[in-house]
Amino acid sequence: MDEFRYADEFRYEITEEWEGERIDKCLAMLIDSLSRSFIQKLIKEEAVTVDGVPVKGSYRVKAEEQLAFLLPKAVEPDILPEDIPLDILYEDRDVIVVDKPKGMVVHPAAGHYSGTLVNALLYHCGKELSGINGILRPGIVHRIDMDTTGSIIACKNDRAHACIAAQLKEHTLTRRYQAICHGVLKEDEGIVDRPVGRHPSDRKKMAVTERGGKAAVTHYRVLERFRSHTYIECVLETGRTHQIRVHMASLGHPLLGDELYGGDWRNIPWKKSIPALQLRGQTLHAKVLGFRHPSTGEYVEVDAPLPEYFHQLLKIL
Repeated sequence: MDEFRYADEFRYEITEEWEGERIDKCLAMLIDSLSRSFIQKLIKEEAVTVDGVPVKGSYRVKAEEQLAFLLPKAVEPDILPEDIPLDILYEDRDVIVVDKPKGMVVHPAAGHYSGTLVNALLYHCGKELSGINGILRPGIVHRIDMDTTGSIIACKNDRAHACIAAQLKEHTLTRRYQAICHGVLKEDEGIVDRPVGRHPSDRKKMAVTERGGKAAVTHYRVLERFRSHTYIECVLETGRTHQIRVHMASLGHPLLGDELYGGDWRNIPWKKSIPALQLRGQTLHAKVLGFRHPSTGEYVEVDAPLPEYFHQLLKIL
C-alpha cells in the first residue's frame, strides 16, 4: 500500500440501482476517467474496500454498502511550448479564441503529450494562461474532440477562467455547430433531450443511458437536405462528451465519417470522391462561439468559417 500513501480517498454509498453489479464495473461507471484495467490494479493493491474490508474484482455490490477507494495522485509530465501555427479568431488580455484544425488534440493526455492545442498556446501566450485546470490544461475551459474543427476558447487568467466556466455551467455560452449526418431528417428542427454517459461495455464510447448518464440537451435544425444525407446545425444546451455525435446516432442519423458511432463513409455510393478530401473522423464543426466578456460584460460572438474539406463535401452531396 506504500504507493498509495499520498492518495486521495473517495467514498460512495451503493444505491439500489447498482445492486448486483461487479465492483470494477460499478467504479468504472461512477468515475468516467478510470479504466477497468486501472480499477483492477487498485483492487489487487487492496485499495478498494466495501464497509472497510478489501474486496476482489469478482465482488458484487449490495445496496447501502459503503464503497471506498484510494486513488494515487497523478504525476504530471512537463508540457513544453511548441511553435505550432494558430488560426486566431479573437484575442485580448483575458481570452483567446482559436479555430482548431481536424486532428489536433486539445490538451495533453496519454499518447498525446505534444502537438496539442495547449502546446501551441503555451508558445503563443507564454505564462499568460489560467492555472485553474493545472499544468496539463492551462487556460482550457472546455474541449472539442480531436477530429472536430472550429471555435474553442482559452483563458489567460484565473478571473477570466472562472467567468467563462460559470457561463458554461449556466448554459449561457453560445455553442453552434454544423454537421452532416447520414439519412434524411424528416423534421425541419427538433430537440434531443436524452442523458449521456459512459457506454456500459465499450469505454471508448459514450451512449444515451439513464444509468449513470447526465442530462444532455441538443437542439438541431435542417440547413439542407440531400438524397441520402442532411446538412444540419446543432446548438448545445449542455456539453457532455461526444454529445452531438451520440444524440444524432441515437436518432438513427450518425454523423458522416464518425466510425465510432456508425457514421462510416466507406459504404456510400460516392465514396471514391472521399479519399482525395482526406476525410478523417466526424464531419462536425464548432462554427459559432458566443460569450459574455469577463472584463467588459459585453457579449462577444466569434464565427469560425467552414473548413475546405467541409465545403467540398457539400459540393459532392
